[in-house]
Amino acid sequence: MKNFAWNRSINRFSGLSAHVALAGALVCSGFSVYGAQRPPATADHSKFEALQGPFENAQEVTEACLGCHTEAGEQIRATTHWTWTYEHPETGQTLGKSKVINSFCGMAITNEPRCTSCHVGYGWEDMRQPPPTADNAVDCLVCHDTTGDYWKFPTLAGHPTYTPREWPKGSGNMVQPPDLEMIAQNVGASGRANCGNCHFYGGGADGVKHGDLDSSLVDPPRSLDVHMSPDGLDFDCADCHTSWGHEVAGSRYQVNAADTLGIDVPGHTDLSRASCQSCHGDSPHPQQKLNDHVDTLACQTCHVPEFARGGVPTKVWWDWSTAGRLDEDGQPITEYDDHGHPSYLSEKGDFRHGENVVPTYAWFDGTVKYTLVDEKLDVAHPPVEINRIEGSPEDPGSRIWPFKVMQGKQPYDTERKTLLATHVFGADDSSLWSNFSWPKALKAGSEMSGMPFSGSYDFIETTMHWPITHMVPPAEMALDCASCHARNSRLAGLPGIYMPGHSGNIWLDRVGWLLVAMTLIGVVLHGLARILLKGREKS
Repeated sequence: MKNFAWNRSINRFSGLSAHVALAGALVCSGFSVYGAQRPPATADHSKFEALQGPFENAQEVTEACLGCHTEAGEQIRATTHWTWTYEHPETGQTLGKSKVINSFCGMAITNEPRCTSCHVGYGWEDMRQPPPTADNAVDCLVCHDTTGDYWKFPTLAGHPTYTPREWPKGSGNMVQPPDLEMIAQNVGASGRANCGNCHFYGGGADGVKHGDLDSSLVDPPRSLDVHMSPDGLDFDCADCHTSWGHEVAGSRYQVNAADTLGIDVPGHTDLSRASCQSCHGDSPHPQQKLNDHVDTLACQTCHVPEFARGGVPTKVWWDWSTAGRLDEDGQPITEYDDHGHPSYLSEKGDFRHGENVVPTYAWFDGTVKYTLVDEKLDVAHPPVEINRIEGSPEDPGSRIWPFKVMQGKQPYDTERKTLLATHVFGADDSSLWSNFSWPKALKAGSEMSGMPFSGSYDFIETTMHWPITHMVPPAEMALDCASCHARNSRLAGLPGIYMPGHSGNIWLDRVGWLLVAMTLIGVVLHGLARILLKGREKS
């Protein structure tokens, strides 16, 4: 009994220590309980002579920046944000935006310069070639603008517009050139809006791709994200996605699925805060029973109960096979669902959207393998997995993670049994959005991607996994025990776990209930016997 009490005391002290350490880390790094206390800037960029302008284009702003930040250009050009390639150390695959195919618009390489409007540079017009090599091709403003007035024009390969231009086409809305002098004089640290300009709008529109990243996180309420809310900790993306030489921590190609280093101490761990444990440690709860789950569950499994919770829907189904249908006048069609979300576009096919979506759960060790455009498909057993997550209950480095599973239909070569890259964007006659001709779009996409095309195609169902890790509400909104420990458990069907309240064996249950019934009968009979015997003694 004494040892049990001592162990409980130690466990409580461990939980308290984790909270104290977290509080200390936040205080030391400048955060208060109610929001971030940012240190004052050490430079007023409006006073720098080099930033007074005038600037003919954004590249001249970069040249001015590099006059002081002499190594920044070379640093940026060594990052995945620049190269759009990633050599996976575990699988050996060459990945990155320039290499992989996805469940949304296919491949970036077949749709420049639209896709390269999210490149951190200027002038990448042909993705069959590496990005530009000049230092002044780096875009400093896309990450460091604090005015909100800088915008890379969608069709100019990363440049803003330098003359008034209509966008969207045919809308009559004229986009004006940015005031480069004013923007350059007001640069600062990256904020949520800077990162979100690209990451919130991946897949072609707000919230389409990730499920846990959309424009609602620019200024979220505390109930949506306790870390990023101004009423919470007011974190910017860079507070967790720390950088070293402009290389940003946190990768969806190689996820740190089970961070066992605990609270990050600068100079002693991996210098990354892109995991929950790097701030909260391995024993974050005052209740030891909850801490008993950390070697099985990712923090996000309990602490992100649903995604797409900020009022912005995310796409969960995209059927490209129906694209190209026109009305009786030969004009593109737009249809909406009951919630006002697009459900059909002639350019893109059929959609389904979701809000407050319950994730799909799976074992995950952080490794993601991709089905690349030259990989043979098992067309007899759809759906095709665009990416495959690795992990198992036998692996001590695996945890149960939440995912958005994107579903849909995509084109594939029926003779070669490979996925096809589609040329959807462009003013040329071969783009799908110009002529609604699949044969032309697929032929052009194959030529751009360098992959052969037999000329025969069909559509096949696909899935793609996206780890869910943002939109963390306050702790009181986390899942309760009954969300999993119940007959209708969220984790139903996952291998390798036994969950009281959910898992069971029918014969074991029957034997158990039989023992309960026999015990109850025994108690009743014993009580009756005592009463009868006591009556006899009195008589």
